[in-house]
Amino acid sequence: MENKLSRRSLLQAAAAVPILTAASATTGATAASAAPASATPSGGRPDPADPRFTIAVLPDTQYLLDDGGSDAEPVRATLRHLVREQARDNIVFMAQLGDVTEHGTATEMRAASRAFDAAGRLSYSVLAGNHDVSGDDQRGDTPYLRTFGPQRFARMRTYRGSSPDGYNSYHVVQGGGREWLVLALDWRVSDAGLAWAQGVLDEHPLPAVLTTHDLVWAEGDGKAHLSDNGQRLWDRLIRRNDQIFLALGGHYWPSGRTTMTNDAGNPVHLHITNYQDRYYGGAGMIRYYAFDLARGVIDVETFSPWLLGKDDRTPLEAEHVELSGDVDRFTVDIDFDERFAAFAPPLLPAPLPPSAVMPRGTVAYWRFDEAGLATAVADGAPVAPGTVARDLTGNGNDLTSELLHASAPAALTWSAEHHDAQPARASLRFDGGKGPDRGAVLRTGPDAPVNSAKFESGYTIETFLKLPEPFEGDHSWMGILSWEGRAGDAGKHSGWSDDEPTCSLNLSGERFLQFVVYPVPVDADPTSWSHAIPVGRWMHVALVNDGRHTVMYVDGSKIVRNAAEESRGISTLGKPFAIGGTQSAERYGQGFYGWIGDTRIVSRALRPDQFLTSRRR
Repeated sequence: MENKLSRRSLLQAAAAVPILTAASATTGATAASAAPASATPSGGRPDPADPRFTIAVLPDTQYLLDDGGSDAEPVRATLRHLVREQARDNIVFMAQLGDVTEHGTATEMRAASRAFDAAGRLSYSVLAGNHDVSGDDQRGDTPYLRTFGPQRFARMRTYRGSSPDGYNSYHVVQGGGREWLVLALDWRVSDAGLAWAQGVLDEHPLPAVLTTHDLVWAEGDGKAHLSDNGQRLWDRLIRRNDQIFLALGGHYWPSGRTTMTNDAGNPVHLHITNYQDRYYGGAGMIRYYAFDLARGVIDVETFSPWLLGKDDRTPLEAEHVELSGDVDRFTVDIDFDERFAAFAPPLLPAPLPPSAVMPRGTVAYWRFDEAGLATAVADGAPVAPGTVARDLTGNGNDLTSELLHASAPAALTWSAEHHDAQPARASLRFDGGKGPDRGAVLRTGPDAPVNSAKFESGYTIETFLKLPEPFEGDHSWMGILSWEGRAGDAGKHSGWSDDEPTCSLNLSGERFLQFVVYPVPVDADPTSWSHAIPVGRWMHVALVNDGRHTVMYVDGSKIVRNAAEESRGISTLGKPFAIGGTQSAERYGQGFYGWIGDTRIVSRALRPDQFLTSRRR
């Protein structure tokens, strides 16, 4: 009976198996067999838009498909697992690395074909290794070609074509909202094959994963080196094509990895994956390359679905359920957008006109592109004191720039940097600091309507921020935006200080966002705190009040430390609203240090799908 536990629960169970002796193994007293089988989703299609997706890699299976004595069940179990978990693990493709069989005979290839029938609708590639064929890709007809030639892949959604000889193929894979190229190359690519591969790369400027059988070999410590054939591929193809960021091979053991620098100065990760020397000819080991575009990593893990599916494992089987050495389980760090910017820049949403982002109840909307600034400024140029940032609602809440404490003009500059989802393609760069205090602010005039708005029925305040990397200097407790009224003047004395602004968004020395507000009806200062926000990365911050409580969102996610006290309205006192700092006791301290983009105030609580980052209008 097929085991229905998920891969993760089985791995956890395997880790807990107390198998110490053969006697204990024969009793079947394992954590896996004792654990109740819970119903889990299975099957289904992968999600091409999910930023987390998996490319599975199946290395040499030759000892499991051998005329001289074999067992194809581990291969079938692996392929059934990939089909069953395709949706759960978001498996978008499976790449086999050659040496499918031991001798490449017609009989062995028929057995391999039957085993691969278990892959169902899963998209995959199978390339030839030296045990499947001989010579280079101009060898002509072989049992391998009749089994795993172009006709095998023609109906797959990912398949795009093969070289004229049929031994090299390529697939275009959907994952993380973009396309990826997989090149499956013969174990000995001829000059004609290399020319074909170059043509594919030229016609498809996509991030590329190259798979072949003979690429690198590894020392006992896992340090990999190019083989003779790998050196030829490196010199003739890989190093010249910046698209290829990951190259995978089998053939040799032990497994290993290395990173080399291509002609564009970018890293290329080269890995050898092969477990035929391990128990049961590798036991159908599969390697997951789990791409996570949100974290900028590829998480790699290696395990045997066949062994995972066993209820009673012997000690040797339990030892090989999952491999956790440095060459079998590791993480590759990749800034995907930066790495692929030269040939496949990310598709960003188009800028939006102001009219598209001013829903009912919009009190004020400021942006710093040509629509928002009354005076054009070049990228990196100072924004002169007195420059006006228009309130694009027409409600009269224009902001005017002002340097603090005789700061230099460079304390406020215009920038073309912006959050990818920001409606405008511009921001202001604030260079605030302490010792001495310096910075800049933009303030409303004395008669601006937003100065006196109470927002007792609710409000949403949004802005885009980015902190510099490295985050250098003395920048403790800087203000981001505020109303200038004093808590004491509003009759609020329960807070930290009577001089504290009646409403402000600040950044602590530990880079925690703090939103503190003095409500209209009570003497209290409900305060929300974020986590420590990152440097060098744009983020969207929203403060949402429904007339009772305030919730802070960072990048559309609710933070945990939201104020428990009831909070209705803002004690604004008719004082100006400011961006770039907070005032205390009639004096600004340090100004903000970093970038601020589009900022909007709406007189009602918005849902996350209505924020400035949303394209649902």
